[in-house]
Amino acid sequence: MGIIRRFEPDYMPPPDGAAGGAVGLQTPYAGGQGRNGRGGSGERYIGAVVYGGLDGIVTTFAIVSGAAGAALGSSVILILGAANLLADGFSMAAGAYLSTKSERECYERMRARRVKEIERVPQRERALLAGVYERQGYSRGEASSLADIQSRDRERLVNAAMVNRLEMLPTARRPGLTALATFIAFVLAGSLPLLAFVLGLVVPIDEGTALRISAALTAVALFALGAARVLVTERNWWRSGLEMLAVGGLAALVAYVAGLLLRRLGASGQ
Repeated sequence: MGIIRRFEPDYMPPPDGAAGGAVGLQTPYAGGQGRNGRGGSGERYIGAVVYGGLDGIVTTFAIVSGAAGAALGSSVILILGAANLLADGFSMAAGAYLSTKSERECYERMRARRVKEIERVPQRERALLAGVYERQGYSRGEASSLADIQSRDRERLVNAAMVNRLEMLPTARRPGLTALATFIAFVLAGSLPLLAFVLGLVVPIDEGTALRISAALTAVALFALGAARVLVTERNWWRSGLEMLAVGGLAALVAYVAGLLLRRLGASGQ
């Protein structure tokens, strides 16, 4: 059901006023599993979907704005936009894959090191763990008892050392699925700014109208995905939406002004 669930039999709430900070004493979440590690498999990839989609919208509309500012024409806008969707989408997916894979490998390497240390000097790990519990607010006797409980089973002691001492949790996300979720979200969301220009291939739409439709679709999508970030960040949804709308709008404005300036420089150089 999830990585954190393995530790839940050892859950012990910290004493009143104690500062938490680790599984076994409180239940943080790993890899998008939810507050208590009970999230479904789909919830692990919410972050990849949200941030992949946001990046797809912002970068594609920035390209659309820059090309429009340079008056490159609808066909060039479509070519540049499609190239960005595929190239940047693949780059984002590759980055997500390597990042998740590295995270898993780092955890596994550190865990293997802890296993060797505990096999060699188990009492040292027990003493270090007791010290961590004391710093979290337990009395010396309580901390010693907690460390004794964890030390009764080697696997449990390794898990406690990873979480309480090293503050490392295993991610439940798979590198391949994370990359796929990122790529799909990037392409689908990034296609929105191009819809009006694609429609213009079938129905006559002047470039100015297409740009306004693209901007409207992008604004709605930016706000919606920005608001959806609360699934990951747990912030206020409307503030998160407005923040993302402002960031995306600023990127588009910079790109548009850059395209406009380059067009004027090219015209003056002729």
